[in-house]
Amino acid sequence: MKNPLVERTTMQRQTQLQRWLCEQYPNRPFELTFAAADADYRRYFRATFADGRTVICMDAPPEKMRESVLNYLKIRDLFSHLNVPTVLAKNLDDGFIVLNDLGDTQYLKAMQMHPNDLAAHKALLLEAIDALIELQKSSQPNTLPEYDHEKLLAEVNLFPDWFVAKELNKEFNFKQRQLWQEGIAALLPVIEAQPKVYVHRDFIVRNLMLTRDRVGVLDFQDALYGAITYDLVSLLRDAFIEWDEEFVLDLVVRYWEKARAADLPVPVEFDVFYRWFEFTGVQRHLKVAGIFARLWHRDGKDKYRPEIPRFLNYLRRTTRRYQELAPIYALLLELVGDEELQTGYTF
Repeated sequence: MKNPLVERTTMQRQTQLQRWLCEQYPNRPFELTFAAADADYRRYFRATFADGRTVICMDAPPEKMRESVLNYLKIRDLFSHLNVPTVLAKNLDDGFIVLNDLGDTQYLKAMQMHPNDLAAHKALLLEAIDALIELQKSSQPNTLPEYDHEKLLAEVNLFPDWFVAKELNKEFNFKQRQLWQEGIAALLPVIEAQPKVYVHRDFIVRNLMLTRDRVGVLDFQDALYGAITYDLVSLLRDAFIEWDEEFVLDLVVRYWEKARAADLPVPVEFDVFYRWFEFTGVQRHLKVAGIFARLWHRDGKDKYRPEIPRFLNYLRRTTRRYQELAPIYALLLELVGDEELQTGYTF
């Protein structure tokens, strides 16, 4: 059910944005159309001018998003060697930013247009891997906040707090709480011990743009300094598209080879690196399942809820492969069983 107050506020914001844009582009008529919305409170509009040129306008209500916008601007400068949006104008008091337009073809959209062309998918993902390596090569300590134990633990706890408690309407019993604690105690040290680089934190095909130049990179405002496998997991074990494990394994090998050639701090033994990749994936999948449940039960956003089963499938496949993660696998079996669950959209 639509909330009239929310709708009225939304329209007021759009009108306010339109007025401000008229001041930025006097005597240049434009049409303002909705372009996209994030899981948080940000929305994006496309302004199309009479000559066909376009810009993207970010609407980020300052009472909710000011810190996020400041982070966006700071990290945009830090990541400026990548193909990230250029800031053309900004009004931080009102929460508006004008950016150059990287187009409307997400990697996800391009892949969905050709769902069975795995060669095309692979080519796009290899371009994304090249961009990721370029990002990681620029990493410097003490520039971004650490992706530390406290942060990793808070993220995995979204799983019991939101997926288990709200989506399943359950609470851990004593045995399940023990399994959870044993599993997390085995999981997090493997992630924390990895070499650290800049981590985008949502390096997924919905945040990568197909442009005439190189891959465009969006939604980087939450970047941290953390485990070298994190963004690779985000890319290859995605929320909205899924590939066979053999396909993913091949791309992990390709990344590892490119990373070694670039002198990034990856281990000489691929099996060690792949174990890092898998353990980091478990942390991220637990987090995302919790976030998607929270988006529905707290925020009323149901767009992401149908994808939760994909992450449960990822979790079971990975945790049953490693003895250290057996407690998490046992817990998952008690909570959701061992049958592969259907998701909203798969390939």
